[in-house]
Amino acid sequence: MAIRNIVKNGDPVLRKKSRPVTVFDSRLHELLDDMRETLLDVDGAGLAAVQVGVLRRAVLVYTDDEMIELINPVIVETDGEQIDPEGCLSVPEVYGTVSRPYTVTVRAQDRFGKEFTITGHGLRARAFCHELDHLDGGLFTDKVLEYLE
Repeated sequence: MAIRNIVKNGDPVLRKKSRPVTVFDSRLHELLDDMRETLLDVDGAGLAAVQVGVLRRAVLVYTDDEMIELINPVIVETDGEQIDPEGCLSVPEVYGTVSRPYTVTVRAQDRFGKEFTITGHGLRARAFCHELDHLDGGLFTDKVLEYLE
């Protein structure tokens, strides 16, 4: 495992659409393991593969002391609303309030290709939305209602 460099705002890779994962092999597992180590090192709530320069539809969400790997994730249901501050590892020292659903259900695959569904509330739902935005070239700054100092 290795800590990878996090791509920063301004790098054009962050605005590209990530491609689906089609091969669930040791290279994918190494990427996920490296992303895990990187995310824990920077004490973040989530990390998308594009943020380490890999254009694949893979994200990690780390909330409530649980690391969740989502491969080829798709939001299938949302409910409610929360308006709270967000930041991003790729946009350092910038924070703003963003409206997100309070509850989010995601269908994804695990590192072996097995499909599953998971529902998150509050911070976990926010992290799901934030990280999935990255997979389509989106940044939280695209949705900021008000910037914070």
